[in-house]
Parts: sequence; C-alpha cells; structure tokens
Amino acid sequence: MEQQRNWTWGNPKHKKIYVINGSPHKNASGTLQVTKAFLKGIESHGNCTTEFDTLSDMSVKPCTGCFFCWGRNNGTCVINDDIPAIKQKILDADVIIGSYPLYFFSMPGTVKTLNDRLLSIMLPYSGKKIVKGEPFHKFRYDMHEKRFLLISTCGFNDVMPTYEPLLKQYDCIFGNDGYQALLCPQGEVFSNPKLQDKVDVYLEKYTAAGVEFAEHGVISAETIQHLQTPIFKQRQFELLVEKFWYDEIKRGE
Repeated sequence: MEQQRNWTWGNPKHKKIYVINGSPHKNASGTLQVTKAFLKGIESHGNCTTEFDTLSDMSVKPCTGCFFCWGRNNGTCVINDDIPAIKQKILDADVIIGSYPLYFFSMPGTVKTLNDRLLSIMLPYSGKKIVKGEPFHKFRYDMHEKRFLLISTCGFNDVMPTYEPLLKQYDCIFGNDGYQALLCPQGEVFSNPKLQDKVDVYLEKYTAAGVEFAEHGVISAETIQHLQTPIFKQRQFELLVEKFWYDEIKRGE
C-alpha cells in the first residue's frame, strides 16, 4: 500500500472509522484491546469519528448461494437481517477495521458468515484469467479511497506461518496491496491481569502505529514488523501458556 501514501487524514475531510468486532467476548476481547490502542493513536491525531459493531449482537444469517445479489437484484441481498445496515456503514466509512482473534488458522465463524454475505459488494466473476496479487472480483462500488485493516491476535509465539491461510483469503478478496494486517502473537497474555504492565507497554506500539496511520493513511512495513514482535521470549511464553491451561483445567474440576 506504499503507493497510497498521498492519502491525507486531516481537514477538510472528516474521516469515518467503522470497526467490526468479530470476537464473541465483546469488551473482554484481547484483540479489541489492541484495536482500541491503535484507535487511540488515530483519534489523538486525526479528524475522525469511530463506530463499533459487535457481530455477536447482530443478526447475520448464512448466505444461501442464490446469487440474486449478483443478478436481478443488482447488489441487494434478499435476506432480511442486519447485513444491509453493515454494508451501508462499510460504504459510508473511510476506514474499515476487522477486529477478531485467529480461530483455528482462520476467522471466527461469525466473520466468515459476514464475509459470505458481503458478496453483493463484489461484481460477479466474468471468466477472465485470475491475476495473482489482484482481487479475484472487482468491487461493485468505488472503494479506491477506503482503507481496509485487519487487526488480530493469536495464541502462538509467532504470527507466521499460522496466519498464512487467513491472509490468502484476504489476498483473494482485496489483492495483496488492498489491505494491511496488524497481527499480534501471544494472545493469551491479554487475559491475565497480572501481566497488564507488560501488556500496556506493548499496546503503546499500537498507539504509535495509529498516529503513523493518521499521518500517512498507511503503515510502513517496518512498523508492521515491529508490531509482530512478541511481548515475551519464547521460553517465558511457554511457561505462561502451561500455567494458563493448568489453571483452566483446575477451574473445571
């Protein structure tokens, strides 16, 4: 996304940020802690407003594969639920952030259902040869000034290769340069209040990244790499995870 650095944040255009929280844990979500730290940096530096939606609070029914949205309905889904409102918020926003933890090397089921239903934002596949690195479908609407971000935590010590299956889906939807992914390892530590001091220091990096995003409309590759640096060294994290699952088992006895 380096080619988009000319995008400016401040006046005269007020920016709208739309956050889709895909974690079922709402305010207790570790990923949401990271997302809010990032937004803190943006909001301290940018002319913007932020709106949150939590998918577990909304009615999002599975796609039936009828393709009415691609045919006679011209982008309108026939299912009556909250998808039309979500879709309109995406179309109205300047920045769309998907915030959710890694679930078994992919996205939570509620997020996958949402993505399936947002098929109407894309145009049908026209039979042309697929070009690697480009979106497999074209957008039905003008999206070139929008910014799409994924913010996600995982329970692993490293973000690669664990995120590769998920990122391949994003590459197919947006193209390699159509989004940016802020990936955070060692997600279990966010639920441990005894580690909050360490977590707070780590979250300051995301606040600084939010300031960078507000200034340039993009986050540098160096910053993204810095954000992926684990909070704890590997052996320390191994011991923390062992204790985490030991405590979980004891609570169930």
